[in-house]
Amino acid sequence: MTRIDRRALFTSGAAAALLAATGVSLAAAPRPGGHLRLAVPRDGSLDRVARGAVFDGLTEIGPDGALRPELAANWTGSSDARRWRFELREGVAFHDGRPLGVEDAVASFRAWEVPGVTRIEAERPRTLLVELAAGDPDLPYRLAAADRIVAPAGALDRPLAEAVGTGAYRVERAQEARHFRATRVDGHYKQGLAGWADSVEIIVIPDARVRAEALRDGFVDVAALPAPEGLLDQGDFRYHPSVDNMALAARRGVGIPRRIGARAPLDDGRIAERWWLV
Repeated sequence: MTRIDRRALFTSGAAAALLAATGVSLAAAPRPGGHLRLAVPRDGSLDRVARGAVFDGLTEIGPDGALRPELAANWTGSSDARRWRFELREGVAFHDGRPLGVEDAVASFRAWEVPGVTRIEAERPRTLLVELAAGDPDLPYRLAAADRIVAPAGALDRPLAEAVGTGAYRVERAQEARHFRATRVDGHYKQGLAGWADSVEIIVIPDARVRAEALRDGFVDVAALPAPEGLLDQGDFRYHPSVDNMALAARRGVGIPRRIGARAPLDDGRIAERWWLV
């Protein structure tokens, strides 16, 4: 890809000049605003990160490994861990304005095809009842997997451009395996806790050296990169986990959480809602 081609690629809403580099400590408080731009390889990263921004699940595992509520405000299990009740969060709506209902959770749960489940039903207006053939005290953790998302009427397989979720970001436009852009949902239930950037853009660049050049030239803020090997021999960047064992590189205007999820690439696919711009 030539320099002219790269410039043409990034001018589609992502070619703002590189902001003046400003240092930020790992403990710096997140702040809202700005347009966060990510460059990723052609390995499914775009889909994982985009769906992590657009959809929520019943539960979530934080970067510290702790289980947290997401669409399920709370849950309880029977003494033998065979019967579980998940109480849905109040006041959550899908991006098309429809309120989240327990029927959406039931239909999504059935589409997940969780092994060992013998019964799934709406027990009360906002309570999901799940029964298992054998006790499983880890069920809430297993429901935090990236593919256990909740979609309207359980329609999990809609193309990314048509995706409608309850996440912090609403799809603006998307091309499968090429490009994705989304805007923050005003008044989202995670406001003040996640979803810091006003908008997020993800661009697939197969060549690692071109991703590094895009980061150096200020066309993106974060790039998924292998160990440097001269890829970033100029400029002031921050690396995760380290410069010698690099998976992500960011310019000095990007706020990185104190802890980053390491179970999967790109901050467990939640980088769009967890990272911010200084």
